[in-house]
Amino acid sequence: MIVLKENAIEVNNLSKEYNGFTAVDNISFTVKKGDIFAFLGPNGAGKSTSIKILTTVLHPTSGSIKVNGYDTVTQQDKVRKAIGVVFQDHTLDNELTAYENLYYHSVLYKVPKTERKDRIEYMLNNIGLWERRNNLIKTFSGGMKRRIEIVRGLLHNPEILILDEPTSGLDAQTRYFLWQHIDEVNSNQDITIFLTSHNLEEAEKVAKNIAIIDKGKILKVGTSEDIRENTETDSLEKAFLEITGYDLR
Repeated sequence: MIVLKENAIEVNNLSKEYNGFTAVDNISFTVKKGDIFAFLGPNGAGKSTSIKILTTVLHPTSGSIKVNGYDTVTQQDKVRKAIGVVFQDHTLDNELTAYENLYYHSVLYKVPKTERKDRIEYMLNNIGLWERRNNLIKTFSGGMKRRIEIVRGLLHNPEILILDEPTSGLDAQTRYFLWQHIDEVNSNQDITIFLTSHNLEEAEKVAKNIAIIDKGKILKVGTSEDIRENTETDSLEKAFLEITGYDLR
């Protein structure tokens, strides 16, 4: 008998309107526990609005999202404990050191006091930045800041890691390092990864399942292979062009 995996994220008939403008238009999808799921679309497609609702920053106009079984409107505290978030824009405190940024986060998320220092040391060693722990964040490169932000998102052992355009503006070497680290986290710790991207090549390499969204509507959901076969194309880029009528470049 096949046992279906529990859904990490359930989105049902979700809509969000701003003064008559529909940013997210009646979308529904599920993300299986342990999946790497990519929300793929151009700027203005509705990706960031969906992320804000998913992370309890915004309330939906209609419909619902459940994260780890918890409603994002009525059970916000439980949702926030279940997720780690890396937003597109850098959100670290530039006037604090790397260690101080992480320690402050560990206090906010009630990581046991006896575990904080060891957990921070272990994770900074994993990303090669333990020796820079006492340096101010403002002295770090964009790639180094992104590594710290991913560590911060994972520090409280969330079950779901949400990444909004995680490699935007980064060089190829740093992007490779981050995707490798994210893949290891997904494989070794069974953490569900939900990411947004407009990078077709990265999404195809990394994500197990993909939702293509444009103008607030989900146009296609499935594996990269499913989407290519459905559109009779030989690449995700060509499939995206077929589905939306334009590419992301």
